Amino acid sequence: MSKPPIIEIRDLKKTYRVGDVDVHALRGVDLTVGDGEFLAIVGHSGSGKSTLFNILGGLTPATSGTIRMGGQDLLAMSDTDRTKLRRGTVGFVFQKYNLLPTLTARDNIALAEELAGESHMHEPWFQDVLETLNIAQRLNHKPRAMSGGEQQRVAIARALVNRPTILLADEPTGNLDTENSDAVLDIMRGLNKKYGQTILMITHNPEAADFADRKVRMKDGRVLEE
Repeated sequence: MSKPPIIEIRDLKKTYRVGDVDVHALRGVDLTVGDGEFLAIVGHSGSGKSTLFNILGGLTPATSGTIRMGGQDLLAMSDTDRTKLRRGTVGFVFQKYNLLPTLTARDNIALAEELAGESHMHEPWFQDVLETLNIAQRLNHKPRAMSGGEQQRVAIARALVNRPTILLADEPTGNLDTENSDAVLDIMRGLNKKYGQTILMITHNPEAADFADRKVRMKDGRVLEE
């Protein structure tokens, strides 16, 4: 028996009021994401990709529509419940690594644990994740002593330490050269295959999108094709 979808989005809309003008960032998005799927969402700047991610991550409320995430009605949640969801169900990876420069890699990862009130860094599964990311020997280094690719791998570890159901990756290779981009994407694909980690990645780069199992395209706030 197949698993139910981890995310179901129906007729999702988001409108911003800018002065006297309504800006329609999302115009009725329908999207289903399977449990354990690696999905790439491609599209140019302004297509609605980041707005969709911010809503999925509980950072921005939608105007209308429905989102069921792991069986929960995201849009019916209170702000407090959305914050809990963000801490325990969703992990974020950004284009800019967002590592604190005064902290070591280990402390940057531990900070995410502290915010969630949990501790997993010393558990065998996470030690295996660190080995998979190839940063186990770099945990005592600060960001300035690491390459961009290593910093992004630390950021991925930080996103995974609380064992989120869903990993949202926003242009994760946007600041990397081709070699480091391919290495990070290979690792993400490996995490997806090895651990069944559900990954949603937004990118404007079609070559990066090819690392995913499935691609959808967004334009003007709509999903146009798969």
